[in-house]
Amino acid sequence: MEIKIESPHFKVSKQLNQHIAEKVGKLEHLNERLIRSEVCLKLDKSSTDDNKVCEIKLVGPMKNLFASSRCMTFEDAITETMHALEKQLRKQKTKKEKGREKLHVEDASSEETD
Repeated sequence: MEIKIESPHFKVSKQLNQHIAEKVGKLEHLNERLIRSEVCLKLDKSSTDDNKVCEIKLVGPMKNLFASSRCMTFEDAITETMHALEKQLRKQKTKKEKGREKLHVEDASSEETD
């Protein structure tokens, strides 16, 4: 999976870059068919401390997933966004499995009636 990192108005450190690659790379075990992930790190213009925003878009063959979070540090924002994407990927996977089970049951019942 290709990982594309964007950070308008500032440069990402090597350490943060490695953190992103490590976290996003773990998503590949949930769905091997993912093509690309687009990570966008932003500094929000707010008066509060939680002005670091992380947005991640996963591009797959059938469906794109998106999650975003705002925290006090980029590392925390990345971790929260990753949890949201993992949840979406698990939900997508269980839907597929339920659909396969339903098809399998319907195929078996149609064979019995023949």
